[in-house]
Amino acid sequence: MPIPMSPKEPINLDALDAFLMSDRAPEDSMGLSDLDGFLTGVVVGPELIMPSEWTRVIWGGEGPDFESMEEALAINGAMTGRYNEILRCLDSKPESLDPVFWEGPEGKVIVTDWAAGFLDAVELRPRAWEPLLRHKEASVLIAPLLALGADDPEHPPFGGPVLPRDEIERLHAHGPDIVRGCVIGIHAFWRQHRRPSGAGGARRTGRGANRLRRA
Repeated sequence: MPIPMSPKEPINLDALDAFLMSDRAPEDSMGLSDLDGFLTGVVVGPELIMPSEWTRVIWGGEGPDFESMEEALAINGAMTGRYNEILRCLDSKPESLDPVFWEGPEGKVIVTDWAAGFLDAVELRPRAWEPLLRHKEASVLIAPLLALGADDPEHPPFGGPVLPRDEIERLHAHGPDIVRGCVIGIHAFWRQHRRPSGAGGARRTGRGANRLRRA
């Protein structure tokens, strides 16, 4: 369900990224790539989660130090706008999903922060996600994200399978396309199995000095 908001200018992800990297954002807040993965997980998940809950997770439980009401409205509007953008994309043209990934200094796309953010969304409702996590066939849709977002790929969260090293290397090499396919599949799975709303923690992957990359 889209979050109501008044018409605004196009979403300024660069301004949002700059604020998240600034000293005014809490030390434990998410960076833009893990924020994007987190919002995507909230959008496609089995239960509706209200912004009052997921915004606390983004900030790491501590409120940001906005300079003005205008800045607060702009930053919160950008997050809400991105949430709505992901939702509308998946509902109308899923193949055009455009995740925000980090790009390393040599142009290598880094998908781990995005995947970790997605898993933070799963952590909000782990029991509600169990029908997918335990599904004999459909669990393959989330297995790559469990491996990519894990602190230790040999111990993936939520009881995910331990993948061979060469498979993990393949996931990193083809991460953007794999992530997009996983999200589209997970979204389709929950459209058939979605439950009514229900109720959740976060972790931060570091603030890097890398550039952002849209997939």
